[in-house]
Amino acid sequence: MRFRRIGAVIAAVGAATLVLSGCSAPTAESGLDEGTSVDVAWNQPFFSYNGLTSFGNATANNNITYMTNDWFNYYDNTPELKQNESYGSYELVSEDPLTVKYTLADDVKWSDGTAVDASDLLLSWAANSRALDTPDFDSNDFVDPDTGEFTDAFPDDVVYFDSGAQADSGLGLVHDVPEISDDNRSMTMVYSAPYVDWELALYAPLPAHVVAKNALGLDDNEEAKTALVTAIQDNDTASLAKISSFWNSGFNFTSLPDDPELYVGTGPYTISAFVADQYITMKANPEYTGENKPSIEEVTVRFITDPLASVQALENGDVDVISPQSTSDLVTALDALDKVTVLKGAEGTYEHIDLQFDQGKSGVFNDPLVREAFMKVVPRQEILDKLIKPIVGEDATLRGSQMLVPGAEGYDDSIAGNSSDDYADVDVEGAKALIAQSGATNLDVTLLYASTNPRRVNEFALIQASAALAGFNVLDGGSAEWGGILGTPGAYDASLFGWQSTSLGVSSAGPNFETGGINNHNFFSNAEADAVIKKLNVEFDPATQIELQQEIDKILWENFYGVTIFQFPGVTAFNDSVTGIDPSILAPTIFWNIWDWKLA
Repeated sequence: MRFRRIGAVIAAVGAATLVLSGCSAPTAESGLDEGTSVDVAWNQPFFSYNGLTSFGNATANNNITYMTNDWFNYYDNTPELKQNESYGSYELVSEDPLTVKYTLADDVKWSDGTAVDASDLLLSWAANSRALDTPDFDSNDFVDPDTGEFTDAFPDDVVYFDSGAQADSGLGLVHDVPEISDDNRSMTMVYSAPYVDWELALYAPLPAHVVAKNALGLDDNEEAKTALVTAIQDNDTASLAKISSFWNSGFNFTSLPDDPELYVGTGPYTISAFVADQYITMKANPEYTGENKPSIEEVTVRFITDPLASVQALENGDVDVISPQSTSDLVTALDALDKVTVLKGAEGTYEHIDLQFDQGKSGVFNDPLVREAFMKVVPRQEILDKLIKPIVGEDATLRGSQMLVPGAEGYDDSIAGNSSDDYADVDVEGAKALIAQSGATNLDVTLLYASTNPRRVNEFALIQASAALAGFNVLDGGSAEWGGILGTPGAYDASLFGWQSTSLGVSSAGPNFETGGINNHNFFSNAEADAVIKKLNVEFDPATQIELQQEIDKILWENFYGVTIFQFPGVTAFNDSVTGIDPSILAPTIFWNIWDWKLA
């Protein structure tokens, strides 16, 4: 199973522009300032409107879909999970068996005016539970190693939703088709086992009418929705194969599609323009009836890959809000600007290197001795000293846990017992001894990373030089398209990127580290880890949750999964033309309250 950017997410942040054009007084009914606009840029272009597939699950995509789609809940910047009753409500009907009912508000609509109903929720269940998938089908045989997308050879007679759901976690525990109410406004799901993060299990759906119309060749919205529901309820394999194929790939685009139905949404904004590799623009959704009504009419996300270029754009007035990955040069440049507010703090993202346990380009890391040797020569402290301390000061420390954030309860005990301290300093001689013991002769390591990210370019250089001292030949696998390649079999041997937290749920360990998990890019598979993750998914006691997370952490380090490096230092800057920006530590960071942004 591949993953593209995780239930935890890959963070590569860019710059933003605020363009004020013909401000007028807010309309009395909506509060919208007609004619106003703000530009917000990112350092990676948008490429998929389906952020739930292994290909499309990227921060660059999910920022956009967050602003263009409403849902039953969202995190504020406390962070606290807030219920959005203007979209609908959900209730725990029963604890044994775990039964959850979702009920949509009466006036929720897609931006094309089509009502949101239980058919949309049912599609979300089918796609993200994979309960109807063809058993034992392996999609890895049909992935283009250059793009990460499925090839034309993908069979058209299999049901396969590329969401990475697991049978013992989340919606994977909802084995039976959920029940739809007679008025088509509610859906009730029954879990086969308890699940601790049940409030986070169901995801905002893609439009059922659009999926069914394209997959089944239908024209009428209601007819299409009925056909989709029938296909799911009857387990119609022929129809579901077409539905799953379109769900997987039909919403991937890098410029504005000719068919406007491919980007309908339910949120405060809807996509209105998109130019490849330049920008994507959203306008206030006239069909939106929710509580999070925006003030600014138009938001443009501009793709600026170089952090210093984003600062220059801010200074020039081309952009007004930036939140790039910070470097010492960037902080220095920002400090020199006038009439700019700069916010600094820790982000919910951490830098790490994952090693391919299987399906690597050279297969060098199939041997645990070689994995351990490579971990010994990753210059974690040097990276911290040269690239991070100049930004946040001498208090910057290495992150030593795959599971727990520094400062969180249980973190100190976890790093004391997980062997991460063994890799605090480079140990060339120790690495050489392990390589000799392994008998490995091919030490080629293709390292995948974002070639457009200056900090990652510097990290790669430091890693390449250090690893060479032990005999590793670290090859430059940097790519501007790294996100699409991540998790693709045979494309690389190690990856350097950041995991960004999207929730406070403890069940995120499953997607990242469980066999076949959607975020498990490196094909890690460990029966002991799988068993502990399964326990964590059903554990409601906070103290026991910490113990299980510590246990998983220990397993990962002892099996030479890879190394964690540092917690991201966050920097957001904006001029005095815009107010209401108050970043969250969780994704989507600066965008979480886009509806609160106003022009000064």
